[in-house]
Amino acid sequence: MGVSVWRRPACDIVFNVGDTATYIHRASRRTSTGRKKLTAAFFTRATVTVARELVGKFLVRKMGRREIAAMITETEAYDGFRDKASHAHRRRTARNEVMFGEAGRIYVYFTYGMHWMLNIVTGKRGYPAAILIRGVAPVRRESDIRRFDGPGKLTRALKIGKKLNAKKLGFKTGLWIEDRGIKIKTRDIQRTPRIGIRYAGPVWSKKPYRFVYPVDKHRQGRSF
Repeated sequence: MGVSVWRRPACDIVFNVGDTATYIHRASRRTSTGRKKLTAAFFTRATVTVARELVGKFLVRKMGRREIAAMITETEAYDGFRDKASHAHRRRTARNEVMFGEAGRIYVYFTYGMHWMLNIVTGKRGYPAAILIRGVAPVRRESDIRRFDGPGKLTRALKIGKKLNAKKLGFKTGLWIEDRGIKIKTRDIQRTPRIGIRYAGPVWSKKPYRFVYPVDKHRQGRSF
């Protein structure tokens, strides 16, 4: 199944994106079994499939007594040795070692000398693949979307850095992903080439491995 189920009290979720109207709904009304934490089984599948299905899931970060949740709205898949945009394309290194390991582990790397990037390892052990979490929509009323509008900003806002690298997603780590019963239709998700990978050449730079759910476009008159 790829999920671990537990019950929590219903809570109001507010999508506060830009200056558009927000929507409130009861999380427990969207799924009869409560919040479902994704397990390693969910991630031990084809990377592109997992990248698509992560859109609409919830990234949850717990820091002390504070818990922040955000719906994943943008992902990118990096799939195997042949993918010239992948860190693992050329060879196995100390940096990309975690990509060869167990699905559901966290791969965090530093880029441009200033940003941490959050990735989740996918596929079978020994096959280097991971999904970059590029965008999320915070679900707390007071959240400012500008703090989350990019992969570097979201890791800063959620205090995700080197210490989480190679750790398992889960309660103990303080970072996990949930299924809260939200279903997004395939036609509502944009599929495009990945961003900033010209170096991957004319074939791999054009692979449609980026999945985006434009929240503002679809939320008018609708509750998720």
